[in-house]
Amino acid sequence: MSEKKYSNASTLTHPASLISHPSHTFLGSEMPNTPLEQARFVVLPVPYEKTTSYKKGTFRGPEALLAASSQLEVWDEELKKETWKGGIHTLPFFTSEEPAEKFFPRLQAKVTELAKLKDKKLFIVGGEHSLSQATIPAYARLYPDLSVLHFDAHADLREEYEGTPYNHACALYPASRLCPVVQVGIRSVGSEELHNMNSGRVKTFFMQENKNLKSLIQKTLKSLTKNVFISIDLDGFDPSVIPGVGTPQPGGFSWEEGLQLFRGVIEKKNVVGVDLMELCPLQDNVISEFAAAKLAYRLMGYLSLKNFIR
Repeated sequence: MSEKKYSNASTLTHPASLISHPSHTFLGSEMPNTPLEQARFVVLPVPYEKTTSYKKGTFRGPEALLAASSQLEVWDEELKKETWKGGIHTLPFFTSEEPAEKFFPRLQAKVTELAKLKDKKLFIVGGEHSLSQATIPAYARLYPDLSVLHFDAHADLREEYEGTPYNHACALYPASRLCPVVQVGIRSVGSEELHNMNSGRVKTFFMQENKNLKSLIQKTLKSLTKNVFISIDLDGFDPSVIPGVGTPQPGGFSWEEGLQLFRGVIEKKNVVGVDLMELCPLQDNVISEFAAAKLAYRLMGYLSLKNFIR
């Protein structure tokens, strides 16, 4: 392992003061930030937090993930390749102090603009999971047959929570009105959202009822359409894997189980985009941001195995 500069999450800044900076790029300033027109992967950091109901700090997630990514070895030990050579472009932080009803339409417009670049794959890095209310609709309007793989501990199907429909607990409700949503890892459900599960466009696979991973992957693939958007709440993993999340729940996927699931979907479906949400850095503990950065890089690697230019 080569020696690399260490960045402590406790030094991270408030979103209002974030600006585009060489250190705020995926894999760090020592690696090239490929020009957008040449990049195969695009990273959009969105340090937004308004409604987190338990542990605060998800606005720090994007900066922490980018800082941790500078510690990754760029040769992928599973794929036996250097994924970065396909080109990764990190955009400036996209954030605002304005309310969700104004910010989400702006974010959706930005995501739509980037999603139209179909020779690239966009990774939106949050921030609280409510951001998916802007990311998924952008893709649903570009891909009429879109479905969503929702990787999460929570159903996130409330129509509103704590007086607002823009809450992180409502993250997937708007998507469920637009396209099929396939939920995996679910192990925390509010009684008021039960009627939205396994009904309409939603298929829910509870974690405790789907311990056979091979079977779960097969059922998931069967439930998804050709074009898939992956929405990841990092609490879909067990807290022993990624403890730094806004609302941790015991009993989630192991690291290897999660990777097998994602690889299975990417190999069989056309994954059009990814959002990765709810990283909430812990004080004096960088396990979570490092795992999240490695997950993003590994997913890029899986995608790079396919000729995804459409």
